[in-house]
Amino acid sequence: MLIQLKDTNICQKDKTVLENIEFHVDENEFVYIIGKVGSGKSSLLKTLYGELPLASGSGEILGFDLRKLKRKHIPDLRKQLGIIFQDFQLLADHTVRENLDFVLRATGWKRKAERSQRIDEVLNLVELPEKIDKYPHELSGGEQQRISIARALLNTPRIILADEPTGNLDQETGKKIVSILKQICEQGTSVIMITHNLNLLQQFPGIVYRCEDKQMSEVTSEYNVPIEIE
Repeated sequence: MLIQLKDTNICQKDKTVLENIEFHVDENEFVYIIGKVGSGKSSLLKTLYGELPLASGSGEILGFDLRKLKRKHIPDLRKQLGIIFQDFQLLADHTVRENLDFVLRATGWKRKAERSQRIDEVLNLVELPEKIDKYPHELSGGEQQRISIARALLNTPRIILADEPTGNLDQETGKKIVSILKQICEQGTSVIMITHNLNLLQQFPGIVYRCEDKQMSEVTSEYNVPIEIE
């Protein structure tokens, strides 16, 4: 089990947003989290990557006890996670190569040749090797998000946490992003993705949890009906 939350409460600024959560993720699982704005979805992800403390109950991710997680341990946890945001968060004054190299150097990659090889590998995974020397403003929104995915893959994470990765993209580009994430999942990385685009749940089936009224429940059977994609 990669993630296990039991009887867990999650708070944001002293306000409880989710209560008595039972949530688990195993290897190679693709998990959607849906729900209205303010229902606790992003707070859940922030708890999983150590930005918010676990309010109560028990929680474990990749062998880290979230109740006992100290600030000095958070970098070790995040090295095993890939985190993707809706707004890309690329460094505007750095090329794609420099954005990716910055992360590798920050996470302990010493050898330039090894960093260069890994950058080439992840850019090939997201099918953008030709954009290596472009700046973010020279890329489309979809391309920037694919670079964000490449960045998340640099340290071969066991879990990807994606917070509305298609939220700022058109429908076709959004489908391309989820297709890439699905391929990554099939290669061994579990994916947890927040989305408001319910069409994706049918086009790319996975396990579905809904956050609503401070509760979180699995509702896979409501959405997991594959449809024909033209």
